[in-house]
Amino acid sequence: MKDPQLKELLLQALETELGGVEIYRTALECVQNENLKAEWQKYLEQTTRHEEIMRGVCESLGVDVDESTPGRQVVHHIGKSLVKAMEMARASADPKGAELVACECVVLAETKDHSNWELLTQCAEHAKGDIAKVLQAAVEEVEDQEDEHIYHSKGYCRELWIESLGMDAVLPPPEEEKHVKTAIGAARAQQSRDDMI
Repeated sequence: MKDPQLKELLLQALETELGGVEIYRTALECVQNENLKAEWQKYLEQTTRHEEIMRGVCESLGVDVDESTPGRQVVHHIGKSLVKAMEMARASADPKGAELVACECVVLAETKDHSNWELLTQCAEHAKGDIAKVLQAAVEEVEDQEDEHIYHSKGYCRELWIESLGMDAVLPPPEEEKHVKTAIGAARAQQSRDDMI
């Protein structure tokens, strides 16, 4: 592995978690569905913990948690933009419309977050010594939660959109009911939704 690029990934992952905390706080101001509100509250708590874990990983590996790189600046900008989008929706849209925007923003943020943790898993598998130990410990604590975040959020977003279009929605979504944590599980859950209506 190339050490400078691993450092870049670590800093981007930390910034993603920092932004994620703000994204969930803002999303919670937009949410209307009580089940989704409970889900996002749990995800906010987990994301706060993920930020602490990433800080610890960086510090353990000698990476300055305050270092700014062009990639980290982009991740920061995207996070702030997602927060701004939700604030705009809350100010100008109906409450259900703001909830949909919040759902989409969460899915966008969780897509980057999920990608980071997939890459950190790969790094943990290929690293040696202390780097491998530090990364493996972080991945073991976080990866299943990140899988849940992305697949359940996508399910909520789909079903809330279906509901807004006047069609029968499955809420909470099948991904939630089936406790999905894999892409295959998400595909199966989505296929089963017609049987749940």
